[in-house]
Amino acid sequence: MDIQKLLNQVKDSESFLEFAQALANDQKISIDKSWKNTSIESFLESATAWAIDSNFGVSQGLLPSNPWRQFATFLYCGKIYE
Repeated sequence: MDIQKLLNQVKDSESFLEFAQALANDQKISIDKSWKNTSIESFLESATAWAIDSNFGVSQGLLPSNPWRQFATFLYCGKIYE
């Protein structure tokens, strides 16, 4: 399943874990340059930078009432945020 579609469907612990597993699989099979941060250090630094820059996604329209989606987006941004 498409990782972005799974991200958009995160609403609870079950859908969060499904997304996290898919993200891990995406990293394993990724042969393109879609993963900007491949070390754990750069991954966490980028995810944290996104959280700070976007007020944990609130400035991008993420609702604080869905912390599962906020944290899934945090993980996703570890992949793409520079």
